[in-house]
Amino acid sequence: MVGTSGHFWAGLTPGLRRALTFWRRSIQARVVVSTVVLSAVIVSGVGWILLQQTREGLLDHRVDVVLGEVDAEIGDARARLDAASGTEVNASRQQRDLVDPIIDRGESRGYSVVLAGPEGEDVPLREGGGEYTSGLDLRSVPEAIEAHFDGVNRTTAWSYTEIVRTAEDGQARTDPGIIVGSQVQLPSDGNTYTLYFLFPLTAEEETLGLVTRALLTAAGLLVALVAGLTWLVTRQVVTPIRMARRVAERLAAGRLQERLEVVGEDDIARLAYSFNQMASNLQRQIRQLEELSWVQRRFVSDVSHELRTPLTTVRMASDVLHDARTNFDPTTARSAELLQAELDRFENLLVDLLEISRFDAGAAMLDTEDVNLVDVVDRVVDAARPLADQRGVRVVVEQPVEPVRAEVDVRRVERIVRNLVVNAIDHAMADDPTEAVVVRLASDEGAAAITVRDHGVGLAPGESAMVFNRFWRSDPARARTSGGTGLGLAIAQEDAHLHGGWLQAWGRTGQGAQFRLTIPRHAGAALRHSPLPLTPEDALSSDAAVVTGPADAVRTEEGTRS
Repeated sequence: MVGTSGHFWAGLTPGLRRALTFWRRSIQARVVVSTVVLSAVIVSGVGWILLQQTREGLLDHRVDVVLGEVDAEIGDARARLDAASGTEVNASRQQRDLVDPIIDRGESRGYSVVLAGPEGEDVPLREGGGEYTSGLDLRSVPEAIEAHFDGVNRTTAWSYTEIVRTAEDGQARTDPGIIVGSQVQLPSDGNTYTLYFLFPLTAEEETLGLVTRALLTAAGLLVALVAGLTWLVTRQVVTPIRMARRVAERLAAGRLQERLEVVGEDDIARLAYSFNQMASNLQRQIRQLEELSWVQRRFVSDVSHELRTPLTTVRMASDVLHDARTNFDPTTARSAELLQAELDRFENLLVDLLEISRFDAGAAMLDTEDVNLVDVVDRVVDAARPLADQRGVRVVVEQPVEPVRAEVDVRRVERIVRNLVVNAIDHAMADDPTEAVVVRLASDEGAAAITVRDHGVGLAPGESAMVFNRFWRSDPARARTSGGTGLGLAIAQEDAHLHGGWLQAWGRTGQGAQFRLTIPRHAGAALRHSPLPLTPEDALSSDAAVVTGPADAVRTEEGTRS
């Protein structure tokens, strides 16, 4: 999924990537755009409803007017026919006298007239039967309404239609309209004829267009007003938040004196006041911790240096007693041996404290040379073999085919590997002969890596964050068979940092642990990956994926030591 989104992002144009980045990072833009879109949808819906109601109102009013006008024309036509029935005997002359005045009035009032009939004769209207307004295309009369008047004594009917006219230049023009049909009977021949009145809706179309333009203009202005108000409101809220973000970034960068400006007494001002109070408390606590840390480092440095002289004196006396123990009684001789052993442990602790003091003071330096790390690992494993035999643990080194060369400080890398191997032996399961401490090496063009895998007690969830802390032990009750001081991994991590490398760990309760040292092959080079995986191949499939990173920022779901 991550790879797919990465390919999608890479395929976008720079402008689109900048727009998407701005969209993700700007809450003001998202609020304004969302509000404008929602407002546009609501205004569009309301405008559509208003237009539909306006259209229906205009058409209903036009239909009422048209029907009233048609009733008046039909009434006038029947009155003229009744008045002329006694004198007029020519049917065609009576048809012309009937329809010509109506056509003349229609041309002056803007509507067209068609006289069709007589009913009962199979003469299709579209084939030219009847009288009609000049320039009118008889296709304007819908077949449905024509079928309605296929007999006599039909009621008045109306319908919407498309009025087709032929202009003087020969071009046909189509306009929406209303057609109304009504029947009349000529006294001269007794036949029934149908009068069709076609009224255009151009005025209503113009009115509806005017209303539509007015609504669009009002909608545009309303949406612009909503956008402006939303931008102004969000700006008043977002601007203090942006200022708080900038101040927080400067605080995170170490500028602890930065504060927000408090203006007014509203919620934003109270937030700024609370933020400043929090920043002041954090500054005070950080200074206290820095002072405490400085005091602790100074104390460790002073104690470790001050103990050198009395330790040397006690060591000289202990050496004399230890050399002469054969002349003592058994109890005194055993005491001399215990004294010598505890002095060795105390001296190792003092050496570790002095090394920690050098790291704290920034006085630790690298003395690099190009070496084969396989030789370093072999020396460490050979030196730890007696301890492994004493614990009943096998130590296996998987030799790579090619030499693993790197520019390192041999003394420091040897100390790191020794700490890892001794810890693995100390925590391994001695009663399981099938399991062994496995040391692997690998390298590529940019990095070299060493992993140490044990199948011991492992690490419980939550312990991974503390494994490199000074004086921390995963099991305080464990017998100190290796004489550990609790500073080994802390010193190893500092040694890895000096090389620009990573010291990482994986662990599961009951599945053991694996430590990985990764260092650049060339001194001062940037480290971007490791040739060996942190999670061992024999780990359970349910293990979480490990995100590699700097030695002090390794992250997994649980069980990672960093």
